[in-house]
Amino acid sequence: MSRVRQGGAFVQSQRAGRGLGVAAWVLVPLGLVLLLGAAGGIARTGVLDRERITVAGDAMRPTYRPGEQVTIGRVGEAEIRRGDVVLVSVPGRYGGAPVLQRVIGLGGDRVESRDGTRVAVNGKVIDEPYVMRNKFASAGAPYDVTVPEGRLFLLGDHRANANDSRYFLSEQSGSVAASDVRGRVQDESATSLWPLALGAFGALLTLVGVGLGIGGYMAGQRPRSADAAVPPWTGPHSEGGASVLTVHKNP
Repeated sequence: MSRVRQGGAFVQSQRAGRGLGVAAWVLVPLGLVLLLGAAGGIARTGVLDRERITVAGDAMRPTYRPGEQVTIGRVGEAEIRRGDVVLVSVPGRYGGAPVLQRVIGLGGDRVESRDGTRVAVNGKVIDEPYVMRNKFASAGAPYDVTVPEGRLFLLGDHRANANDSRYFLSEQSGSVAASDVRGRVQDESATSLWPLALGAFGALLTLVGVGLGIGGYMAGQRPRSADAAVPPWTGPHSEGGASVLTVHKNP
């Protein structure tokens, strides 16, 4: 009867082991697929290739205020677009310190301001809702420049208090080399962090699947019978100074 009960328990253990094995076969591949997707997302978004900086000065008010922290992500020269806020380090300007400024013109663009306030790019006045208007500040000097290829024309959002391309017009039309851009201000919303969340979930599924697989393998192994572990003799006995074994025969 004991062996029957042991056999039934072993069958149940085997069934449980098979169930764990099936779960492992599902979770491990799914986890690996999610990890691959996360790796691709990280490569596309550059979420790991970012730096945090603290805004100094008020040249970019009201968009970014002094003391505010922003995230800067690396960007290729060909990826820079008009309207981007970039971090630049320009040799010979600003004492070598990096500054935040907005891209107004790209290489080949004609940038002009006839009244020193409104800005036109390639003949069209651009809408700039981000600019801080100060009715008490005097208008800047008019300008009309063409941005050299491979360079950028940059302005601050607080035009009355920004030391930007307008003040270096004698140096290649005030432009800076696109290669001087260290990075672009990145969106810090939760959607930009999805590759990390996906990778963490994929790693969790993979680890759980591996654990279930090990558990299923161990559950499917038949334990050694307790009867088989007992030898067919009771042990040594001493008779007349000699050691003998008493053998028990099974009926």
